[in-house]
Amino acid sequence: MTFDPMGTTALITGASSGFGVEFARRLAERGADLVLVARREDRLKALADELSVRYGTVCTVVPLDLTEAGAVARLVAILAEKKVVVGTLVNNAGFGNHGFLTTIDPERLDAEIALNVTALVALTRAFLPELLAQRKGALGNSALVNVASTAAFQPIPRMAVYGASKAFVLSFTEALWYEAKGSGLKVLALCPGPADTEFIEIADNADALFGKLESAEQVVATAMRALDRRNTPASVVSGTMNAVQSRLVGVAPRRVIIDIVGRGGAPKSRPTRTR
Repeated sequence: MTFDPMGTTALITGASSGFGVEFARRLAERGADLVLVARREDRLKALADELSVRYGTVCTVVPLDLTEAGAVARLVAILAEKKVVVGTLVNNAGFGNHGFLTTIDPERLDAEIALNVTALVALTRAFLPELLAQRKGALGNSALVNVASTAAFQPIPRMAVYGASKAFVLSFTEALWYEAKGSGLKVLALCPGPADTEFIEIADNADALFGKLESAEQVVATAMRALDRRNTPASVVSGTMNAVQSRLVGVAPRRVIIDIVGRGGAPKSRPTRTR
């Protein structure tokens, strides 16, 4: 069964770069109108113009910092005023801090948790009733996609909060997948590994990465294939090697895994710093 959001509206957070831009393009290609949410209004407007010309997509641009108190409530109010009903929600916005916990600015840690966890839960709770109502029109046209990470499968020394936040997203989404069974709503946790996006620069952890980076196009293609399945899985790992490594984590002793990840994430050429 092909996921068909035509005639519905998809809300995408973190839509100014990386996976967010690619989700916007793929959903617009399938006929969905869009709500684009991120801080950088200029990028959102440029993307909206691109998709309007290419696909005739109606895009609602909402420049918003989701780490701010009350941001989700403001978004809900804006869309209610514009009479926009959300049929698909892609919770993509998120970032990570790299370094020992004691070296990271506490305000950056607060923002990381606010975006990766608090805003994601608030957005899901706010729009889930709409997603469930929209799916009544045509089975397979409504979805909830939460972007987790392969970091969700094990603790990540020097990115302790990020790994824990993505473990939360994975667990939260898989529970919602069960709650939505039989409703027609597709619920998916997308778990990419290292990818060629702005995340690496923001987290300042290029030294911790190894192996070939996936592109945003490859990662989002994995998500779309999962959504196209009649029985969409609760979660999917993007990339064959990432999937294999994620499965191995479940069978190796946890202490060994933590040690491997910790040694692999040690800085090689410069001291740890944060932005």
